[in-house]
Amino acid sequence: MMEEAARERAAYIRKELNRHNYLYYLLDDPEISDAEYDRMMRELVDLEERFPELITPDSPTQRVGARPLEKFTTIEHTIPMLSLENGFDKDEIRAFDHRVKKLLGTDATITYTAEPKMDGTAVELIYEKGLLARASTRGDGFTGEDITANVRTIRTVPLVLLSDPSFPIPGRMEVRGEVFIGLSGFRSLNKQRLEREEAPFANPRNAAAGSLRQLDPRITARRPLEMFCYGVGVVEGADFNTHWEALRILKRLGLRINPLARICRGIESAVEYYREIESERNELPYEIDGVVIKVDDLGLQRRLGKKSRSPRWAIAYKFAPTQESTSVVSIEVQVGRTGVLTPVANLAPVSVGGVVVSRATLHNEDEIAKKDIRRGDTVLVQRAGDVIPEVVKVIESKRTGGEVRFRMPDSCPVCGSEVVRLSGEVARRCINTSCRAQVKERIKHFASKNALDVDGLGDKLVKQLVEKGLVGSYADLFALKRDMICGLERMAEKSADNLLAAMEKSKKTTLDRFVYALGIRYVGQHLANVLARHFGSLERLIGANEEGLLDLKEVGPQVAGSVVAFFGNPENRRNIERLLASGVMPEAMPLLHEPVLAGMTFVLTGTLSSLTRAQAKAQIERLGGKAAGTVSSRTSYVVAGENPGSKLDKARNLGVEIIDEERLKEILGGGSNAS
Repeated sequence: MMEEAARERAAYIRKELNRHNYLYYLLDDPEISDAEYDRMMRELVDLEERFPELITPDSPTQRVGARPLEKFTTIEHTIPMLSLENGFDKDEIRAFDHRVKKLLGTDATITYTAEPKMDGTAVELIYEKGLLARASTRGDGFTGEDITANVRTIRTVPLVLLSDPSFPIPGRMEVRGEVFIGLSGFRSLNKQRLEREEAPFANPRNAAAGSLRQLDPRITARRPLEMFCYGVGVVEGADFNTHWEALRILKRLGLRINPLARICRGIESAVEYYREIESERNELPYEIDGVVIKVDDLGLQRRLGKKSRSPRWAIAYKFAPTQESTSVVSIEVQVGRTGVLTPVANLAPVSVGGVVVSRATLHNEDEIAKKDIRRGDTVLVQRAGDVIPEVVKVIESKRTGGEVRFRMPDSCPVCGSEVVRLSGEVARRCINTSCRAQVKERIKHFASKNALDVDGLGDKLVKQLVEKGLVGSYADLFALKRDMICGLERMAEKSADNLLAAMEKSKKTTLDRFVYALGIRYVGQHLANVLARHFGSLERLIGANEEGLLDLKEVGPQVAGSVVAFFGNPENRRNIERLLASGVMPEAMPLLHEPVLAGMTFVLTGTLSSLTRAQAKAQIERLGGKAAGTVSSRTSYVVAGENPGSKLDKARNLGVEIIDEERLKEILGGGSNAS
């Protein structure tokens, strides 16, 4: 291709990719599949590699590429990014409305704009002539840190504003918004961290803040960050009359605003909006901690002005807190399937967000030392983002002097073996692979729902099997006989028969579930699926070397080394051979170069009869589709089983096609018929 033709083609692809980002992230109405988008992106990358002079700052390929920083520099905000005054009940919100009217000298009804208060990190974007020039944190409200390279990696932040015939792009435009991590992305992020034996993030807000402050933008790019814009600072060459008008213009320029934002005529309308959002809070795909109510008229905002740290024209109507104080009764140490020792606090039971909490993870000894958590301390605990409750901090003012410092043990609390802390790791580890605690956890993992799914093999039964010496590895499970099980607690003949039948049923499985069940370090469900789809059979995977594994973009040196070491271990190979000899049959998987369900999203609701939801999800993902938890206009199909929930109503309202289990099986059986 000649350079001029390449230039025209690259410009066209850039424009199209930016337009498709707008359709996908702002309008929730994509025109092309993910696979088509990826093909266009690959073509653009190829053109820019062949003709580097074609690379432009607004190219979608330039989201990641900046070198790691040594430290962050500061940026001064033209208009301070102030904090908001908080209100916790409707009387305080009505008092806010009364103050607004009094300051304005009017009894007229005030129009407000209300929107969910995102539980994330405030950020300012600066666009110059339509291009993203700088981005910064709120900081102290007057100056923030320059996080431009990191913000460029967020796909919901446009690198270039869209042109709009009714609103010329300003020479300079300051946009304020909230960067956050959605609940689904947060759960996936924490799952990946746990598989890498890293401490999980306590909540999505901390995860988002930490991700934005990475000195290496490549790390930020791997985090599922999103952004909603909620206002403007200085805008050169344009003016707005109302806050609502500003939000509409932001959306037309390609910036993402929260679709739940609403105009409220009078404070009672805003209070009713709060009630609605509070009732929907648990259904939202992200965390919020209240709603923000703002005087809509920008002229009135200017008249109202600000106090020292907050504007007089806005208030945050906060939800009830999900943090409570309680005391640390004791600290115990648990041993996981890879030998990692994890300290856990036993707490005086306390209700947090409507759930009684009596235990909280302390992650590792460094975290305990950092927060100086002691037995007997009064602590603040929180429960957020569907993770194990966590100790936020110690309330030092309530110390009596009788608190006891915690020290990690030098030997395993279960088997007494040596405990080591390897270089570069935060965790201590029991090095005895025969440790009963590790054996129990490995067997529980092997039989878990997303692995071989052995119905009836729960924690208590696994504990008995290991402690009575009936099993020493997951390979021993299939050597169990009826008379061996019947003597166990709460295991009569019928229960024993049911368990043996479940184990027989579990022998027929898929390769990805089998690989996940083996418990290879760093290999979770997603990577197990990637490995199974790439190698197709267990034999090819076992024979893979590190070089072959590193050909996969999802596999790094750590994972590759772990996989090779696992299959190179004679004991692991013997266990696999015993499993195969006992009749376990991991089904070989077709090598899919172009997943037939690529770009399609399925949502499951209700109970399926011949498939578990986990099995259906695995089959959808194996064919390149996506199994989502919430219904949107991007959803391809909602699969309705028995007793479907509210997702069915939402699908009908959005006009999403609803199918039954039989139709789903047809699609999974011949993916090319899905369209």
